[in-house]
Amino acid sequence: MTGIGVELGARAARSRALAVLRVRGRALGVALLPAAAEVILLAGGTTGRLAGPGWDAARWAVGVPAVLVLLAAAGIAVVVARARPAVTPTVPIAESSAPDLYRLVRELADRLDVPAPSAIALTPDCDSWLEDRTHPAHGPPPRPEHDGRRAAPGQASGFGAHRRAVPAPVLVIGSPFLWWMRVGELRAVLAPVVAGTGPSAQPDIAAARRFVRGLDAAVAVAATPGRCPLSRGVCAVLGWVARLLLRGCREHAALMERGVAAAAAERAQAVDYGLRIVAQEQVGLAYAGWDRLLTRVALPAWRMGRWPSRLDAGVVAALTELSRRDRLAEGFTSRLGERPACDLLEEPGAVDEAASLLAARLFHGGPAECGQDWAPVDWQAYPEEVVDRTWRADAARLHRVLDSLGVRPAPHHGAPDPGGATLSRVLDHLTERAAASTGGRRAEGGQASATAPDGHPHGHGDRRPADRPVRDSGDGASRQGDERHAEHVDHRQDGHAGQGDHQGDHQDDDAHLDEHQEAHLGEHLDGDLGPGLDDDTGPGTERSAALAAGLTAALAREECGAPSGATAGGPVPDTALWDDGALPLVPLQPPRTAREVLADHVTAMVCCAAVDTAGAAPALDWLDGPSLLLGGERAADLAPRVLQLIEEGDPGPLRDWLAASGIRPEKPVRLV
Repeated sequence: MTGIGVELGARAARSRALAVLRVRGRALGVALLPAAAEVILLAGGTTGRLAGPGWDAARWAVGVPAVLVLLAAAGIAVVVARARPAVTPTVPIAESSAPDLYRLVRELADRLDVPAPSAIALTPDCDSWLEDRTHPAHGPPPRPEHDGRRAAPGQASGFGAHRRAVPAPVLVIGSPFLWWMRVGELRAVLAPVVAGTGPSAQPDIAAARRFVRGLDAAVAVAATPGRCPLSRGVCAVLGWVARLLLRGCREHAALMERGVAAAAAERAQAVDYGLRIVAQEQVGLAYAGWDRLLTRVALPAWRMGRWPSRLDAGVVAALTELSRRDRLAEGFTSRLGERPACDLLEEPGAVDEAASLLAARLFHGGPAECGQDWAPVDWQAYPEEVVDRTWRADAARLHRVLDSLGVRPAPHHGAPDPGGATLSRVLDHLTERAAASTGGRRAEGGQASATAPDGHPHGHGDRRPADRPVRDSGDGASRQGDERHAEHVDHRQDGHAGQGDHQGDHQDDDAHLDEHQEAHLGEHLDGDLGPGLDDDTGPGTERSAALAAGLTAALAREECGAPSGATAGGPVPDTALWDDGALPLVPLQPPRTAREVLADHVTAMVCCAAVDTAGAAPALDWLDGPSLLLGGERAADLAPRVLQLIEEGDPGPLRDWLAASGIRPEKPVRLV
């Protein structure tokens, strides 16, 4: 096809590519300038025009730096040319495992009159793009015989007829798209992406992209730690030069990519334009469902050493549940009768499992292979394998911290095991006498402070909208501050725990810290509470703050003592194209605050008591993650009552809820 928009976009991209190459040419000229001056001096000496002691000294003064500059330039050029560019971790899809998908992409490339991508790969993300993997470190890209019949179409794009062949890039497709979208919608979404292979085949654009990627890889090489002093000095020079060149061509490279995108979008308008509008709506919906599934459903399983093996299928279930609850999404269910794009794969289950494992590595840092502490889990076993185990592990940790604080269980008449792990022990410890006696509570604070999705007992932990991406906040000092605070509290408590051992005859003192302990706790907590225990995110009472600090420190100790494979990259082949030491690459959530940690543990204790004493059951909610079923219905109003207990020390609303639900807090629960 021929279009003014395509021509303008292609020419703008090529002009910016030439600007990037001019930066490379200027750098080469600067490196050759001392050598050129030395050549002139040597030529003048041989002809006798520049003879004499002064010119001889000048030749030595210029020649030595010229040789050094040439050697440095040659070394930098070798590093830029041979450094391995960063490559997105993906699941490669061979043509034999997805012939229909390859056929769809090739037919789309024929309609757009552009070269077909050299290969297809999947990524556990809601995005699609072209990626150049022609670097020697990445291995030669597969070249199907189908591509040999056309050298490099795209003359109509303004690239010219005389060009050398450039290998086509790899098409990377977001795996959630294959499961949620229909075949026609996937073709419409991929049209502007595949159209980008035309500009990518232009030699000047390809050369400019290689130069920029080489500079970026050289900066990464220079920043590699663990080198000797001499190597650090050389790498410092290398990094300085590479960053200088990147700054010089950054704007031109960005405008070049904009021109390529504009040309590709203009070319793709002729393919299923009406369907592309509908498909873009599905892109946003799939992103919201994928983000919700990862943060609410997959993350709790990853923390327990289990990785859901059908994440992409879970996206379909989550979005179907959303359409059932939300009337605005009812129209999306009518599309489910059409052929899904995952039918283009020969073995969609195996591909889904590979993409799910890769998602666990990228977003959580799990090992690359299955093991005893890192096993797959299907959706049917999720409630027992993940939800119940998570609750009981949190409940066990909560009682261990209470033991370290010297909190003794309060005896209850008729209890089978007065010294067991009971919910009453937690309630009595967090109860403030003034709040319990007056029944005071904030009329609106209990509900406003815990706006949770319906039926999600952990709604306090994640208050962001589902369609908002999660990024790492970088608040790494919060957990360290909480750990130091907990150690201080534990030290103070150890000095006074013995006092409570001799007060068994006083039942009131069995459930509460004595006045001397409270004075020390108040003296310490009135000071610097650390980033995780401030007025906005810390629990409202002194006992809640001390317990939250102890839980945060216990979590930090468990993470530090966990096997490296559980929180970092596991063993992978030497041919890996990405660095495992930086896992997780994209953390899903920032570190939890002290209030969130305490609320999660108290909620887990309540859920364990409900399962063991009231016949409740753990369940999986596709939109909210782990949930509690009481009498076959989800517990919808637990979170605000838990927050009122830890923030105000008022157990009244929670005790009323327990009594109405038939949960007995004085009975011991089973821990992990």
